[in-house]
Amino acid sequence: MWTRPSLLDFAKRYGTDKWGSHFYIPHYERHFAPYRDQTFNLLEIGVGGYKDPALGGESLRMWQDYFPNATIVGIDLYEKHVAGPRIRVYQGDQTDAVFLERVVAEAGPFRLIIDDGSHLNAHVIRTFEILYPTLELGGVYAVEDLQTSYWSSFGGDMNDLTSANTSLNFLKSLVDAVNYAEREGGVPSYVERHTVGVHFYHNLCFVDKRVNDEPSNIVKPRLTGEP
Repeated sequence: MWTRPSLLDFAKRYGTDKWGSHFYIPHYERHFAPYRDQTFNLLEIGVGGYKDPALGGESLRMWQDYFPNATIVGIDLYEKHVAGPRIRVYQGDQTDAVFLERVVAEAGPFRLIIDDGSHLNAHVIRTFEILYPTLELGGVYAVEDLQTSYWSSFGGDMNDLTSANTSLNFLKSLVDAVNYAEREGGVPSYVERHTVGVHFYHNLCFVDKRVNDEPSNIVKPRLTGEP
């Protein structure tokens, strides 16, 4: 009896470092499986292979096979030649707002976004700030290789675990965004109003984007004289 290939099957077929070098695949399958047969656009930042245009693209091919109805879009700082009937690659800087806006306009909107780019902490934060507002409602934003949050060479800090400059702490702050209704006063930000879940795994994070309109369940004390 035929069994539908899993994401791990495709990861092994194409040799993506999302399995082996890392162990992301089970987490991706858990969060991405509901989208498998949907028609949508996926964006992955970072094609792989560094400066060689002939190298990289393993995960783009994996996504193309796993999502049979999706268009797969890649971004890389270097020129990349990745062939595929539903694969499209752009060359540009992941922190360049004008470039990213053009990609979204031409190939988006995106339902799934994966940041597997430079892994520089400042880049991760800036890219999220640009792209998250463009992510479709009901979509997921994934960030890989969060180990660089502890690496000084990437702008991380292994001594100050509360530093606001690391990508990991930036993503941790989204937990407060999910619970903004529990804070009194102030106007909620776009991210607060559109983030309903944040899931952390080893060096990996998923952010769920939906309308966050759950009210607080705090029972406020009655004032003297109230009925």
